[in-house]
Amino acid sequence: MDTDGTPLDELVRSWDGIREDYQVSEDSRNDRTVLDCAALLAADPVGELAYLWTFGLVLTAPYLTWLPGEGVVTAAVDALRAADKAMRARHCDHASHPYETHTDEDDEHLAALLPPLADETDEWQEDRPRDEWLCPRNAAGFARIAMDIIEPGSATDIPARLPLEALDAISTLSALLEGYAKPWTDIDDEIASQGWNLSTAADPDERAGRVMVVRAVSWYAVSGMVRKKSVLDDLIEALEKTLTHDSGPCPHGPDGHPQLPDSGPSAAELGIRLSSAGGRGAYERDRRIGSDAAPLETLLCPAFTTATARESLDLLCERREVLFGRRDTSHADAEYLRPDGRLDIEKITERLDELPWNEEYAEDLGLWAARRYEHTSGDRERAVLLLTAYQAMHVAYPSPALPVVRDILPVLRTVAGFPRPQECGHSDEHPRLRYAEFRQGMPHFYAPDEFPAPEGVSGPEAWTCARFLGEVADKGVDDLEDLIEDEEDDDEE
Repeated sequence: MDTDGTPLDELVRSWDGIREDYQVSEDSRNDRTVLDCAALLAADPVGELAYLWTFGLVLTAPYLTWLPGEGVVTAAVDALRAADKAMRARHCDHASHPYETHTDEDDEHLAALLPPLADETDEWQEDRPRDEWLCPRNAAGFARIAMDIIEPGSATDIPARLPLEALDAISTLSALLEGYAKPWTDIDDEIASQGWNLSTAADPDERAGRVMVVRAVSWYAVSGMVRKKSVLDDLIEALEKTLTHDSGPCPHGPDGHPQLPDSGPSAAELGIRLSSAGGRGAYERDRRIGSDAAPLETLLCPAFTTATARESLDLLCERREVLFGRRDTSHADAEYLRPDGRLDIEKITERLDELPWNEEYAEDLGLWAARRYEHTSGDRERAVLLLTAYQAMHVAYPSPALPVVRDILPVLRTVAGFPRPQECGHSDEHPRLRYAEFRQGMPHFYAPDEFPAPEGVSGPEAWTCARFLGEVADKGVDDLEDLIEDEEDDDEE
């Protein structure tokens, strides 16, 4: 079949190519393709090929939600509205049409359907008859589907579907919460934006979904992966605003609400789905056809939303204080001091391990060591405490919290400012700034009577050497000041 000089197969491939790559393609040829299709539909909205141009706009509709040129969306929507009005007025004897069960998952199969649909001599293998697909009433339904893709909620009596923006959000948050954020994702902005989405949600049903999204991203925000206090502040402010809404009485009872997902990506996806009318409609449709999902009314219950918001708010407030407030490290005395008051050097060196399961101890250990350093006079203990503070900041993942950095920096700056001899007064090399050296050599250095000397270990004069400790302090100062500068740059941006 030849359509306006272009073979049908080639035309359909171009439409489907736009559908598949609409987020990465900014080619002006896409605008021309859509405009041509819209013009052909507008010129004859009930013509023999009106169904074809309608399907073309269904396939290219995702692109019109992204980066189309000026006037392209208007041309497409005007053509679709005119076609819907004209084709719905046509007589039809069909009891039903394919558009009535066409969901977003079926879009990817639409392109393969068009060539055999246009050629009556081609074998037809679809469940629904060809004449139902070609019916003007069916094309009108697909015109409304295209309009709903472009402007979510603008069309009626079509299968509910998630807005493309929601599908993009699910993809972005799933990647972020699973630990491999897309390269173009600003993690802090993405998480903080969920607070903004919640604070601007006027519809109670949307608010319920947005609370679930904030709940999901809050786990990530308080894990230590987020280094900006303002991100937690934005989430907290949004939840506090949510709690000003009256939830009213709850008809479901204390055990009448569902268990929300424990997985961050799953929890975020559920919340995003429930944040739009199309998503809620799709949720209900899936539940009716056999899903064991919870009833929608229990998920959207205002009392349940309030309880979920309160739980998330308590978590965020508690962790904000831990991450960004002045930390109490008095508990660390019991962990890192022996009953005789000396350092538990084995526990300290164990906690300085670079392996992931010790990251949770790094910040408190480094802060405790720096604070104790200021009140300790023994050379060996001061050297151990300084090296502990330095190494703890090195193993903190992804980087130490800025309040911790700001508490430790003064100690490192003080040591960096101590006078240093021109030449060292010892013959052996300084200890290397690697964990293995600390693990193997520091216990013997601190308590030589208790721990045998490992092979090749530096002597005590090298460990307490003013030049060595000054160089360690210099590097620590440089590293931590870089963290503060990076944070300040981010705030300015």
